[in-house]
Amino acid sequence: MYAPLGGDPKDMTLDWRFPSGANISMAHLEYDKSVLNWQGSAIALLCFDELTHFSAKQFFYMLSRNRSTCGVRPYVRATTNPDADSWVAEFISWWIDQKTGYAIPERSGVLRWFVRIGDNIIWADHPEELEMYTMPGPGGEEVPIPAKSVTFISSKLTDNKILMQADPGYMANLMSLPLVERERLLGGNWKIRPSAGMYFKREWVTIVDIPPVCIRKARGWDLAATPLTGQNNPDGTASVKIGVTGEKDDKPKYVVFDCTYDFKSPSAVLQRVKELAASDAARDPDIVIDIAQDPGQAGKSQIEDYAGHLSDYDVRSSVETGDKTTRFSPFSAQCEAGNVIIVRGSWNEKFFEQLENFPEMAKDDIVDATSRAFAAVKKARSKAMMFLRKTS
Repeated sequence: MYAPLGGDPKDMTLDWRFPSGANISMAHLEYDKSVLNWQGSAIALLCFDELTHFSAKQFFYMLSRNRSTCGVRPYVRATTNPDADSWVAEFISWWIDQKTGYAIPERSGVLRWFVRIGDNIIWADHPEELEMYTMPGPGGEEVPIPAKSVTFISSKLTDNKILMQADPGYMANLMSLPLVERERLLGGNWKIRPSAGMYFKREWVTIVDIPPVCIRKARGWDLAATPLTGQNNPDGTASVKIGVTGEKDDKPKYVVFDCTYDFKSPSAVLQRVKELAASDAARDPDIVIDIAQDPGQAGKSQIEDYAGHLSDYDVRSSVETGDKTTRFSPFSAQCEAGNVIIVRGSWNEKFFEQLENFPEMAKDDIVDATSRAFAAVKKARSKAMMFLRKTS
């Protein structure tokens, strides 16, 4: 769009300069301290993509840079998805029904005014109502603090007619999300929060004695190394083994074969991992063993040690990224869709207990192991599908 208008790209198209002297820049605010990079700046238009991903400090500091002498009245635009625990949820609360969490239709697009004194925001329906709040003027006299106007415009996917026509499958993708994400991204709910029972219910899955044939399997590990005593309540070492059905299935089924949960010393944990690796590989030689790596040098050294002991197997490892609910959501969605099968076993109740009480239960080691196993087996199936397409 910019090049035909005379735009000249600089810095790999992150900065565009135009014959008029105007420029548009795309930049980041990775940390709160990153705002200092903008000291002294005068920015006529500020645009925030996914405002809830920015802190209040970042937003209001950059708002102070929203000034101009070029003839363009300074203004701000921001897009966002709902997040009940964000500062944005409180900032726009007047536009949201606090009981249901949904936008109030008749308030969408209605203008309100505010002044911010310190960290306190004072709202009014009209700017004149805020004239009592003052600041020192150019001559030392007290003058009203200039009020800023704000509005919130609610919208849903169904409002985006072009996207709905161009990608009709996107609606189906959102509908397949777990309840919390679906309510936020599809329903626009600003009050919903993760709670026990939202991410897993045992009635979502099928329990069988004889599982279907799986083409790929993976065992995910979440390691700990503290024995259980009467005086402590440590994290446990959890593992979950998941398989996935055939290549020709448009809607594959995921099968949970096994779950272990132990409280052992470091050497005993390693021995447990080795024993299960040998047992699994005897049935499924190409099974993937995926181990969560603790951040830092100690975690790296531990994984290198494990890799040496497990050199005969397909061992993967990585540092966890993203929050626990985000990592667990893909498996949760498959459960809710009826695509998960559980093999009956003595471990079932412990497995169900942790998953049904996530994220409120203090212990979530089995949840983390499940997320890792599911991601590993899904990736293994994708590779198998690519190989089949190349060889067919």
